[in-house]
Amino acid sequence: MDFSGIKAVISDMDGVLWRGDTALPGLRLFFDTLRARGLPFALATNNSSKTQADYVRKLARLGVPGVPETAIITSGTATADYLRAHYPPGARVHVFGADGLRAVIAAAGFTLADSDVQAVVAGLKWDLTYDDLKRASRLIMAGADFIGTNPDATFPLPDGLAPGAGSMIAALRTASGREPIIVGKPHAPMFEAALAALHSAPAETLMIGDRLDTDIAGAAACGLRTALVLTGVSTAADLNGSAQPDAVFDSLPALVEALTAA
Repeated sequence: MDFSGIKAVISDMDGVLWRGDTALPGLRLFFDTLRARGLPFALATNNSSKTQADYVRKLARLGVPGVPETAIITSGTATADYLRAHYPPGARVHVFGADGLRAVIAAAGFTLADSDVQAVVAGLKWDLTYDDLKRASRLIMAGADFIGTNPDATFPLPDGLAPGAGSMIAALRTASGREPIIVGKPHAPMFEAALAALHSAPAETLMIGDRLDTDIAGAAACGLRTALVLTGVSTAADLNGSAQPDAVFDSLPALVEALTAA
């Protein structure tokens, strides 16, 4: 891949920059390189469990201070945008997800509720219980709209892959018999939001991700250039599938080396 035409970068976070709370090799070098080369960047993650402010603090803890909240797009913020476009202010919404997602939906002007709701928003929920599944599925069966933040079946942690939001949404789908509207990657809204924040054209923007089915396939469908790093979910064996990145790297330092050489 020729990196010389790249004028902006969008990067996933989990599996690219870190696993859980552990930074992956090359994290600080990656941001130092982007800043040294004057490449604007946005960070786009399907993880809806944290707010933009949470991610700013996490990046600072891991040695990357000064990232503005406007540079961070999550499936939670994209879902809040979807709700604003389809529901009136103050509409009652049940959030099946982490505190970060609840905070994002509340900040968007919606009323968090457990009964008489217009929509159920489902995302990654670390403290999932049977009662959570029962409550959300019954609300969906009663007629509430079913909205999923993202389809990621797994989530990369330091000790391996764990169930992701997609697995939890699948449980609600099975219990309710209803299909959800999915907002996050690989669908276009998150990529469009990142491109708008960067004021960049798709063909001149590089998407870096660790998942072929969401990061790479979604970005390619939107016309972006794509780079897969093998530090998250997808492996080299998965490259036999239909979603093909423009470039593949074993690690973030290897990608930085290619960027530096351009």
